[in-house]
Amino acid sequence: MRLEDKLYLDGYKIDEIGGSHLVIKDMSVCLNCELQQCLYICPSGVYDFDAERGEIEVNYDACLECGTCRIACQYSNIDWRYPRGGFGVSYKFG
Repeated sequence: MRLEDKLYLDGYKIDEIGGSHLVIKDMSVCLNCELQQCLYICPSGVYDFDAERGEIEVNYDACLECGTCRIACQYSNIDWRYPRGGFGVSYKFG
């Protein structure tokens, strides 16, 4: 089974009121970052570079809440926290 197929089994309850639990503090820091690890380190591909707008897009509704992006960002430019109770990823087994 491919990783994408396994990720499809997970559910995600979006917090419409609280918004994203992943926030890039300063986009200019990201654009000047040589490695841009966040684009490659996330197992579910939450971060993507939008060439048309010239900025990094955060698709938080695919987040597995592993915290890897927070650790990988050498500038500590990602504000990462758990979603409010009852929201976020829901793992399905079997």
